[in-house]
Amino acid sequence: MRDEVDELVDAWARERPDLDLAPVEVFSRISRLSRHLDLARRDAFTAAQVESWEFDVLAALRRAGSPYELSPGRLLRETLVTSGTMTNRVDRLAARGLVERLPDPRDRRGVLVRLTPEGKAAVDTAFGALLEAEQTFLAGLPDRDRTRLAGLLRTLLAPFAD
Repeated sequence: MRDEVDELVDAWARERPDLDLAPVEVFSRISRLSRHLDLARRDAFTAAQVESWEFDVLAALRRAGSPYELSPGRLLRETLVTSGTMTNRVDRLAARGLVERLPDPRDRRGVLVRLTPEGKAAVDTAFGALLEAEQTFLAGLPDRDRTRLAGLLRTLLAPFAD
């Protein structure tokens, strides 16, 4: 089975036979898949009335477990954004009633960001829709190949881990 990346690689091989095009065969496919995943993610979140950036913050809080709260610093590490960006995001989520700020009982100067029941419902709906969409991408792969693919991608990502 050939795809558009095969055609792209064939064209480059014809024009630049001096280059090793193996990375193009892998990363062009990852890039194209990423675009399709972004569209599926956007559709899943739109159905749940959540923006992608909102999902990232809400999901970090949801994964923290009950009572679904984190410090702003921990949210920064979980979502890989700057403190100014996080402040803006928390402000906007609080205005929508999806999170609330509470005093940190362990630090009088600190605050905690907590998921509200509305925020929990929103992130759960969005995550369910996302998983359903992602399952369709994997439907053609047997479980054995999914496990192998996950391991290979983990190996590729390892040098970027914190």
